[in-house]
Amino acid sequence: MPEQAVLLVNLGSPASTSVSDVRRYLREFLGDERVIDYPAWFRWLLLEGIILRVRPKKSAHAYAQVWTPEGAPLLVTTEKVRSKLEAAVGLPVVAGMRYGDPSIAGALAKLRDAGVREVFLIPQYPHYAMSSWETVVVKVYEEARRVAPALRFTTVQPFFADPDYIEALHAVSASDLAGGFDHLLVSFHGVPVRHLRKADSSHAHCQRVPDCCSLASPAHATCYRAQCFATVRAFAARAGLPADKVSVSFQSRLPGEPWLEPFTDRELVRLAQAGVRKLLVMTPAFTADCLETLEEIATAGKQTFLLSGGAEFKHVPCLNDHSAYIDFLAGRTAAWRTTSARR
Repeated sequence: MPEQAVLLVNLGSPASTSVSDVRRYLREFLGDERVIDYPAWFRWLLLEGIILRVRPKKSAHAYAQVWTPEGAPLLVTTEKVRSKLEAAVGLPVVAGMRYGDPSIAGALAKLRDAGVREVFLIPQYPHYAMSSWETVVVKVYEEARRVAPALRFTTVQPFFADPDYIEALHAVSASDLAGGFDHLLVSFHGVPVRHLRKADSSHAHCQRVPDCCSLASPAHATCYRAQCFATVRAFAARAGLPADKVSVSFQSRLPGEPWLEPFTDRELVRLAQAGVRKLLVMTPAFTADCLETLEEIATAGKQTFLLSGGAEFKHVPCLNDHSAYIDFLAGRTAAWRTTSARR
């Protein structure tokens, strides 16, 4: 058994579409202090007193719309990526989910029991956010100290503007781009504005100076919004798209405080009413299609756009298990092995 292995980590999914399983999943997900980062007592009141009383039934219905015979789309796709990457790199590749199963702890125990010593950790998030990339990495290290303290990790940093990642995005979207469209809307998962300020170690740049994402700053290393815009700039340049044919929006907000704008649902209405007839929507914050892309965008988003006057709507699939994405992951893994061999 090789002493090296790869660990893929993504968000996770409920065990089923039952209300009880969805409630259990949401309790773990929204109970994460990096997702809802209020004091523990207030987070508990918010979850148990409001969210978990009303949201599980609605979310269970949404999951039922995208569930496949094999299970949750995110889990099914992750297993395909895991299998293809393992074949490509000739190393064990295991997968774990931040919430639900297969758990991170279980994945680490599997590596420990197989005699693995070095792990290449690949969070399946191109962009940094405390509620995605950071919580995955922190959880892996916490569980490793408990389950497999001898493991050594090398962690892939956010790859939002990596040329090979951009090339993979282009490969996945090339046929849709070639099919003709009026406008490309690039929708990213939203985060509270407060999270940007909290992640800015200088406490003086993000959301505090005009055009903060356009001005070079060390704060961009942990600025989700700046990294999203960097992805769009790089992709538009690769695809040869003029600036006026591409725009950015943010989806999946919660009420109660300011979130990143413009909001995707409102942009779909605005674009249709502004005369956009054929719309493409990309969701590059997600590497695998899931509830937020298949239900929120490809189903509900499409309906919103068409009912607002649009004529054609196409959601560009996520990277999923496309060969270009597997090549990207394999290339990163090969570079890690080369560097590791030189130590």
